[in-house]
Amino acid sequence: MVKVPFSASIGLLLVRIMLSVTFIYHGGQKLFGWFGGPGIKGFEGFISTMHLPILPTVVWALMAAIAECIGGFALLPGFLSRFWALGLVIDMLMAIYVRRSAGLTGTELEQALMVLAAMIVLAGPGILSVDALLFRKPLWPNSRHVGKSQ
Repeated sequence: MVKVPFSASIGLLLVRIMLSVTFIYHGGQKLFGWFGGPGIKGFEGFISTMHLPILPTVVWALMAAIAECIGGFALLPGFLSRFWALGLVIDMLMAIYVRRSAGLTGTELEQALMVLAAMIVLAGPGILSVDALLFRKPLWPNSRHVGKSQ
């Protein structure tokens, strides 16, 4: 069994806080029009210019806005962290695709946010999280339980 230092959980907490603040801000703009954002109708209008396949534009817009806003709120205390972080990884992959298909460059922010969210997917939220309190078994086989004292 690998012992992870408490400082690693502090680092994961800091990553979760930064991701939460960023995604609550941007997701709130898209979903509710907070912070001067367009709201879901305006964001749906933007998405419709991208001609994304398969799903209606309102579904694409809602999936992105919910993943960002609700996912941001869920990551703050570390609730269902891997689920929401995976949603944010997919959301950032789509954001990179959308920006590039629109001919826009500079996807460094999206790439950085995607990697930070992937870190939560792979490493988990750490022991300073609701997940550590709720789940008494490891989420992956042969992994160490994040809630045990170290």
